[in-house]
Amino acid sequence: MTHPGLTVVIPAHNEAAYLPRYLPTVLASLAQWQDTSGEQGEVVVVDNASTDATADMAASFGVRVISETVRNIGRVRNRGAAAAHGSRLFFTDADVALPAEAITAAAAVMDSGAVGGAIPPLYTPERLGARLLCAYWDHYRTAHGGAQGVAQFSTATAFKAIGGYRDDLYMSEDVDFFARLAAHGGATAAPVEILEELRVRPSTRRYDQWSSLRMLWWQNPVTARLRLNSPRMWRHWYESTVR
Repeated sequence: MTHPGLTVVIPAHNEAAYLPRYLPTVLASLAQWQDTSGEQGEVVVVDNASTDATADMAASFGVRVISETVRNIGRVRNRGAAAAHGSRLFFTDADVALPAEAITAAAAVMDSGAVGGAIPPLYTPERLGARLLCAYWDHYRTAHGGAQGVAQFSTATAFKAIGGYRDDLYMSEDVDFFARLAAHGGATAAPVEILEELRVRPSTRRYDQWSSLRMLWWQNPVTARLRLNSPRMWRHWYESTVR
């Protein structure tokens, strides 16, 4: 049996309604890479204590489904990486639409010697206040060289070398991961690349359903550093995720 050359890892908690909209974009992007590279890939959906039909819905698309019962996003991504067969890892979320060329571009970067990288998100919420908040975070990301977890990728070797995502963090685990990945790349003379020419499109459900003031409170550079290892502090982000 030939092992896949790339694994897409998707955490999913109660995403039965969203997977039919977004998972096909992942499969299309993976198919394009497979067609151009001649390699095979796989998608691993990590069902994170869902109470709906997330697992069955994901399985209906022919992807591999595994389970993680602990509600911690870093732990869920690590669970998917541990089950992955690919030598390249691509992490995205269950409510993110990938452009067709996303996986091909990410694989090309890793094949050229990079330890990994990211594709920035493009959020398009309905309200002006939410759009301004998203624009601020995009500027902040560009200025500080960070990358969100909605689309991050790394070689399996680099992922293992830095210990994956921290599962003691309940927020900003993606920022921490990318910082450590970049440091590892610097130490090994291998870059990380942010593919600025591409954008993934996450759903805007939280921005559209939560008030702009509530989003501003939970999504600002100060709050995003507070008590990151406290499940109680971040319970609203986990337990009251809008659907």
